[in-house]
This record gives sequence, C-alpha cells and structure tokens, in this order.
Amino acid sequence: MQALVSIIMGSTSDLPILEAAANFLNDMQIPFEINALSAHRTPEKVEEFARGAHARGIRVIIAAAGMAAHLPGVIAAMTSIPVIGVPIKATLEGLDSLFSIVQMPPGIPVATVGINASMNSAILAAEILAVSDPALYQKLLIFKEDLKKKIVKANEDLAKVKYEYRAD
Repeated sequence: MQALVSIIMGSTSDLPILEAAANFLNDMQIPFEINALSAHRTPEKVEEFARGAHARGIRVIIAAAGMAAHLPGVIAAMTSIPVIGVPIKATLEGLDSLFSIVQMPPGIPVATVGINASMNSAILAAEILAVSDPALYQKLLIFKEDLKKKIVKANEDLAKVKYEYRAD
C-alpha cells in the first residue's frame, strides 16, 4: 500500500494528539505513514524526508510540533506538497506553537489548524485529496452529513432536559 498522507510529529510525545488524525485517515481508508522527525534534533532527516516525499507518492503532509514549532515550516520550505501544521499545546497554552506555524513568510505557506486539532488536519488532508478522488469526496459528504445528524440528535436530547426555570 502506498501512503498518500504523511503524519510527522516533532516527538513521540505528540502521538496522543495525532491519534485522532491517524484514526480519521484510517476510517476513511486513506493510506498514510506516521513518523517522528525533529527540525532541531534531526534536520538532515527532515530534509531527506521533505525532498523525497513527492517521489514516494506523498500528496499531503501533516506536521505537528510544540513550542518553537518549526517542523511544518521547515518541511514546507523544502517541498511543494501541501503542508498542514498542527500546533501542539506544550507551553504558553499552545500560542507559541500556533504563532510559529501560522506566521510563515510569503511563498512558504503552511495551512494551520487549531491547537491540538489533529482531526481537522486529517479532514483537510482528505479534502485536498478528494479534489481528484470522487469516491473519497463522497465519503466526506457522508461524514459531514453524519456531523449534521449528530448535532440535530444532540439538540433533540437537550430539549428533553428539564429545568425549573427553563423557558421553552
């Protein structure tokens, strides 16, 4: 099986956050790989990964990092594959990571999701792939319809909750 999406984390301590992304890709039957690479500790491995990703069939990269969070930007500087950054809440409530990822210079874009929002990164990766994959597009339509059904059901359940001073 050839991976289409690569999930890269700065440290394996980020895995609990990235499991949501891996689970979503798995549920959508999108082949992916998952590895730990550090922009600061293994820069040569990051460069090797980024420069070779397209030739290996990778079409979208999800890169997560905390604190200085340079990993997504460093990868984006070395490839033209779309990179989705996931800021990890490590310090400063994750704002340091968010700002490090979202403030890229002109010409080196990194799509950035919310702090610890790896599931959104996987959904965005799937949407990017679905542009040229009608079957995946249909799966995403079903996924979004199921989201709508969940909130309708939640609202129906909420209507059954009784409070003495609830005005309905």
